Amino acid sequence: MSNEMLGFVGVGRMGGPMVERLLAAGHKVTIFDANEAALDALVEKGATKATSSQEVASVAEIVMTSLPMPQILEQVALGDAGISSGSKVKIMVDLSTTGPAVAKKVSKGLAEKDIIWLDCPVSGGIAGAVAGTLALMLSGPEAAFERVKPLVSIFGKPFYVGADAGLAQVAKLGNNLLAASAVVVTSEVMAMAVKAGLDPDIMIDIINVSSGRNSATQDKFPRSVLTGTFDFGFATGLSYKDVRLCIDEAEAMGVPMVAGSAVRQMLAVTNAKFGPDSDFTCIAKVLEEWAGVEIRSAKK
Repeated sequence: MSNEMLGFVGVGRMGGPMVERLLAAGHKVTIFDANEAALDALVEKGATKATSSQEVASVAEIVMTSLPMPQILEQVALGDAGISSGSKVKIMVDLSTTGPAVAKKVSKGLAEKDIIWLDCPVSGGIAGAVAGTLALMLSGPEAAFERVKPLVSIFGKPFYVGADAGLAQVAKLGNNLLAASAVVVTSEVMAMAVKAGLDPDIMIDIINVSSGRNSATQDKFPRSVLTGTFDFGFATGLSYKDVRLCIDEAEAMGVPMVAGSAVRQMLAVTNAKFGPDSDFTCIAKVLEEWAGVEIRSAKK
């Protein structure tokens, strides 16, 4: 399969490392992105640069995308000079987190051009993309999944969740709501602990051997909050987008998300205060300001 030309649209913070892994595995990859600098960096490593998504989809049967927002994905897939206009593409694999509604819409639009759609949102962040340790959730026709499985396995561990477009998006949005929830609640607890006079390092150590341990206490706080770096690698704007999508989808299905709505509000505050490009661990900064404390390690 390494002789087959692959396509990749969206080679930013997540897509760039994925393309690098494909190239390192011996694959030929034609790429497109609105950011010329991102393209040039990958051309130096062996990728071929295209001038549009349509051009990518005219040289590759399998085109992957990694894009930040649902409306951008829709434009890249179905818009003018988009993937659906390509002359060779047979399968589109979307590695973005866009929500099930857009997934279904794009899947339907591609089907009219006899192009198969596969949802493939990923979890694991930039570090996982670089290391090839992502969790990949896929939904779509099983035969198409089997065809791309060797390729997406280069990025990490694939999980096939079913044939319907959007199913993998539901799985990813649920996971991302839980991840954001952990940061919100851990921020509240740690602000209380520090204000009471507890050492934040000891408090984190206690939680991590107790029933309250979670992804924030085990990873995000030690790495990015206690150090004061706030550089975990996931943007506030993207987390806010994912949580909004999750709650909107759940409520449309008749599943109320009371706690999730509170998490959405905390992300709205963080997004407004620190901006969409800030790291989502800045949620803790909001609690620090409200409580009048700093949650910092004495060891930093």
